[in-house]
Amino acid sequence: MKLQKLLYYAQGFHLAMFDVSLFKEEIVRWMHGPVVRDLYFEYNKYGAGSIEYPAEVNFDMFTNEQLELLGEVHDVYGQFSAWALRNMTHEEPPYEQTRENQVITTALMADYFKTQVLNGER
Repeated sequence: MKLQKLLYYAQGFHLAMFDVSLFKEEIVRWMHGPVVRDLYFEYNKYGAGSIEYPAEVNFDMFTNEQLELLGEVHDVYGQFSAWALRNMTHEEPPYEQTRENQVITTALMADYFKTQVLNGER
């Protein structure tokens, strides 16, 4: 669950800062918050446990600005538990304004996260 919420925050802030998606997969409103379906089905076997770190990770796909943003999202939001992040996302407009099992649009996310950047949340 925590990975899903960190992806949501990374995508949201990336949209706010760069006006383009960080990744192409859609984020959907599920009961316990925003979810990238493909990642859910790939990693749900770990349950509430830790996800194994891959043997090889290629960070070359990211720009320096993206890596910095991902680091900041991790530093700020990574300190919270999965359930705390779940509760936080439930109080935010992108989640609140989207129906269950519907895509949380990038436009809705960009609008909201731009207010967070302007308010100094990042």
